[in-house]
Amino acid sequence: MNKEQQQTLETLQAAIQMEKDGKKYYQQLSKTGNNESGRKLFAALALEENQHILNFETIYHDIEVKAEWPEVKVGPSQVGTSTGPFSQPVSGRTKSMDSELKSVQKAMEMENKTLDYYLTWAATTSYPIEKRFCEALAEQERTHHSLLLEYFEFLKDPAQWFTLKEHQSMDGG
Repeated sequence: MNKEQQQTLETLQAAIQMEKDGKKYYQQLSKTGNNESGRKLFAALALEENQHILNFETIYHDIEVKAEWPEVKVGPSQVGTSTGPFSQPVSGRTKSMDSELKSVQKAMEMENKTLDYYLTWAATTSYPIEKRFCEALAEQERTHHSLLLEYFEFLKDPAQWFTLKEHQSMDGG
């Protein structure tokens, strides 16, 4: 195994660990979250992080055994289509609401960190197949962050969120 392949394996190990940490965090939130819509979102994110882990493990194995990067397809994130819109009413600010907001903020930070990791990886590789893979993962991480941000906004001010999303008139007519 050459030095570049060894470096790629180390990069993959770090990516696998980040995805495992994300999966564990989302699984925890899917069980303890204060809002049904949020629990569904976190469960869907955990499943997608698991798919990332499986992809990385496949790549790791092929590089280690076959000394080549396999063709691994990464499509658009399916999280938004599987969770649907936020719909459960949220009443008043409570201590549990503050906790939920902090959990979502942490999740957004994790997604940004992972996004930056994949973009840096894509920028430093000289192999087009590896670059495309990293860019596709980065796009999924962007989608995850956007969904989390939308959920965050929903939690902060559900009435405003519904007004913006539903474009309902407030003129009483």
